[in-house]
Amino acid sequence: MRVATADDAAAIAAIYAPFVTTTHVSFEEFAPSVERIREKLDDRGFARHPWVVCERDGTVAGYAYASPHRSRAGYRWSVDVSVYIAASERGHGLGTRTYRALFALLCELRYCMAYAGIALPNDASVALHRRVGFTNVGRYRDVGFKAGAWRDTLWFERPLHPLHVPPPEPLSLDDLAPSAIDRALADLPERSE
Repeated sequence: MRVATADDAAAIAAIYAPFVTTTHVSFEEFAPSVERIREKLDDRGFARHPWVVCERDGTVAGYAYASPHRSRAGYRWSVDVSVYIAASERGHGLGTRTYRALFALLCELRYCMAYAGIALPNDASVALHRRVGFTNVGRYRDVGFKAGAWRDTLWFERPLHPLHVPPPEPLSLDDLAPSAIDRALADLPERSE
């Protein structure tokens, strides 16, 4: 597990493209180009909302990322998260481990809550999110149109750590010591949540 870099853009694009072009899982209509993903990874906002890649035998097998939950200031302690695993690597626990590494890093960055939306049907993703500690908070009915049908989205939440009043300000990757990043991204053992 490691923080993604712009050099990972091609691998990330290759993993994500089939989700866009052959499924209803992503509501994007066109897969983003390698250049677009590279721009996201080079953006300064990336330091506040990191992407994590999981490598297997030197190849990126999957990734997870955080993005702002909403744009207003009061939401800055919350993030939306997603995870994508290459088709050949699914079913081996990489989604769970990649998410857990991202959550550990988000805790270091002082985020409090993570949210995830899942386009339905998607039993595997629902099971993964429950396995890593998410609970269902609601359903948007007929919120997106993809693959010839209106799709519902199931929304989940997961606390990242106990809430404090007032909460400390979220940090950036630039604020963390390399050892803190390494510790957060250490390959975590499988365990129940």
